[in-house]
Amino acid sequence: MRFVACLLACLLAFLPQALAQSQLPDLGDATASDLPLQTERRIGEAVVRDIRLREPTYLDDPEIADYLNQLGAKLAAAVPGLRQDFEFFALRDASINAFALPGGFIGVHTGLISATDNESELASVLGHEMGHVTQRHIARQMGMQKQMQLPMMVAMAAAILLGRSRPDLAGGAAIAAQGGAVQSQLSYSRDFEREADRIGFQTLAGSGFDVRAMGTFFEKMQRHARVMDDGTFPGYLRTHPLTTERITDAESRAAALPYRQRADSLEFHLVRAKVRAEAADAREAVKIFSAAVSDRRFANEPGARYGFATALLRVNEPKRAEAELARLRAAGVANSMIETLAARIRIALGDRAGALALLKAARTRYPHRRPVLYATLESLHEMGRDDEVLATLAEPLRLYPRDARLHEARAKAYAGQGKRLLQHQAQAEVYVLQGSLPAAIEQLQLAQGSGEGNFYELSVVEARLKELRAEHALELQDARKR
Repeated sequence: MRFVACLLACLLAFLPQALAQSQLPDLGDATASDLPLQTERRIGEAVVRDIRLREPTYLDDPEIADYLNQLGAKLAAAVPGLRQDFEFFALRDASINAFALPGGFIGVHTGLISATDNESELASVLGHEMGHVTQRHIARQMGMQKQMQLPMMVAMAAAILLGRSRPDLAGGAAIAAQGGAVQSQLSYSRDFEREADRIGFQTLAGSGFDVRAMGTFFEKMQRHARVMDDGTFPGYLRTHPLTTERITDAESRAAALPYRQRADSLEFHLVRAKVRAEAADAREAVKIFSAAVSDRRFANEPGARYGFATALLRVNEPKRAEAELARLRAAGVANSMIETLAARIRIALGDRAGALALLKAARTRYPHRRPVLYATLESLHEMGRDDEVLATLAEPLRLYPRDARLHEARAKAYAGQGKRLLQHQAQAEVYVLQGSLPAAIEQLQLAQGSGEGNFYELSVVEARLKELRAEHALELQDARKR
């Protein structure tokens, strides 16, 4: 129930003022909503921030997040005139599910990644969820019962969002909102589902994926439901109820287009293998991947060997894991995820210098892959080379000023150097990006009281502190108005 309370708190903070500004919209128009786009984005940011800080299933894995966002970017590029930003994140949850939040945030359960047979199936689900976002279904759904009191509508919105991500807790959200009116809204309407199917299919086709994958995935979920309705019933079917009509529509749309086979990316197979290797019991994962590799029962050999190496590292067998990666390299398989895993293996073998050498070479080969950068910064810091951390950070911070991980790395480097003013100043920016202004203000106050810094550095701290205090005062003022 803690997650329910978090969602309710976020929505209570942002929704009432927006909903009170005018009458409820005509639900037939995707652009008609009393919830302004900017407010919708702020709601999504608040909910995702709370998920990252408090939800134990949130998966803080930059490689998985990077892959999901790359896949999402390919899909978004196929939508003409799209002005919506998307951000994808993963939850460590075995259920087959995905969900959309207001403002373009889409959560993906690891169970969904593991269950997909190919990249087009995964893309079909992401495209469907993107359709819910672009058509603003959550905002429109909140206005369906026009006579509801505002507190009930806010609670209903929280329950709708929770129903997307945690069907097991949706009943609790309904109780918190007092009732059947909320429970009846936990699933999207059939019209919304059909609309998301149509938009998702267009996105899938425009981005070059196999359009048959949507119907195939729907059929797979329906077959699974017939035999698994015992508590493992797919969460995706609880919140996205399938009908024969929807499956038929997806298949008919696919049949109307010429057949186009689409090869899966190597990243898809590596990410899926990583998810599978880390989801199961470590020893069981080793057995599963060992059998797959020895019997050659796999859809993709690099993915199987990568998963085997990941599982072996989990059971503290780094030498065997390294041997599996050596086989991949000998076969000419190259990917940044292989290099970061190789670095983790070298660290497990006690060779931090060798790990750093691998990561530095990988940065040259994959200059735009931030997971490699993160691993390099962490390795440098662990080796006490904080001067090099700061030098390495200069350009990335210019390119990605809103990357909290980079600011966190800078704060750690300054701490390692004993530079308290700069440490607290950098940590303040981490908290700003995480949406915690009081914590950021406290860090700047600590910077002021550090007894360090020249006139220029202290002036910068004072100016930033004044700016954040003013911003926080506005937030408090808005809260009192609500």
